[in-house]
Amino acid sequence: MKNLIVILMITAFIPAMAITGTIGIGGKATLTDVKMHDVSGEKFSLADVTKENGLLVMFSSNTCPFVIQWEDRYNELKTWADRHNVGMIVLNSNYGNRNGVDSYDEMKKRARGQNYNFPYVVDEDSQIANAFGGQTTPHVFLFDKNMELVYKGAIDDSYKSAADVKQAYAKDAIASLASGQKVAVAETKPVGCSIKRKTE
Repeated sequence: MKNLIVILMITAFIPAMAITGTIGIGGKATLTDVKMHDVSGEKFSLADVTKENGLLVMFSSNTCPFVIQWEDRYNELKTWADRHNVGMIVLNSNYGNRNGVDSYDEMKKRARGQNYNFPYVVDEDSQIANAFGGQTTPHVFLFDKNMELVYKGAIDDSYKSAADVKQAYAKDAIASLASGQKVAVAETKPVGCSIKRKTE
């Protein structure tokens, strides 16, 4: 497992040249009205789940070791976002694995097995990931009420254990956003498995 994680960490940052777009801090979210198939059977757009103070968008997957180690914090992050009147949605953009480990059926199994309390949707053809510049699973993007980006990067500074977290980047950013303060750490390096995106 350790060797696998080392390999994944080495390769996690290689897809940057394949990303067709990116949003910098202060940039505006695009494709917010695109409807995406949720594991519940419903369809949601980013606009549908945005709340008064904004929206947290996370790119994730079913089997990435980094996701698996961070995953027990997903529901807590949703509860935290709710408390601060921020929406949250998780996108699976792994087009390359869509007929395998990241199929819609496998997404449903994952969501059910982990008791996800948030929309987990299919990003068809990786269009949102490509538009935002999503790089890894996980990778979070926090937008304010005007859908302008105020934070992007890792969930926190310890994928291995919640007990070892010293900087809860996403939670701190959400709290600052909700209180009307500037986000102190606006960007961190995402850590995870590369998104198996569609690039053509």
